[in-house]
Amino acid sequence: MYDPIVVAGGPDSVGSMYDAIVVAGGAARRLDGADKPGLLVGDSSLLERVVAAVGGAEALVVVGPPRPLARDVVWCREDPPGGGPVAAIAAGFAHTSSDAVVVLAADLPAIAPAVPVLLATLDDGAAAALLVDSGGRVNNLAGAWRREALAAALEALGDPHGAAVRALVAAVGPVLVADPSGWGQDCDTWDDLDRARDREGHG
Repeated sequence: MYDPIVVAGGPDSVGSMYDAIVVAGGAARRLDGADKPGLLVGDSSLLERVVAAVGGAEALVVVGPPRPLARDVVWCREDPPGGGPVAAIAAGFAHTSSDAVVVLAADLPAIAPAVPVLLATLDDGAAAALLVDSGGRVNNLAGAWRREALAAALEALGDPHGAAVRALVAAVGPVLVADPSGWGQDCDTWDDLDRARDREGHG
């Protein structure tokens, strides 16, 4: 299976440079087709919160429809659009060059504290590091990758359109980083969004 679970709790900052890919497409079917990246948690949209979480990235690539953001990012789309998250990662990867690449979905409002922990796990020798919650659910779009590992996994899959992210992950075998604080909790449903908003209001 995968390497032993690592308990989250790394340093506050990592010296190595990194790039980031934020996957901000998708149909949001369980949110009735809403513009999920633009939904608000607190005073910021989901996308704004994720972009801020990787504000230290050398290159920050957002794969999705362009929209106003406080920080300059590289916008791109998978071709054709709607090819799924692996196709989006492949499109974003073409705009990166650092040895470490953080890959995040755009619906992770609490992800900021996890970024240095994931990067520190790479520093400890992991090819990839992904968050796993207290129930054992791995978030395949809340992780950090060594560049060569992500390149090899994408190459092994061949055509990325319609490919499952779990297949991309399985090509590497990541270290799983324990996430008892819910940093990797995504917002796939209205109930998820309500919980994120409640958490923000009581944070």
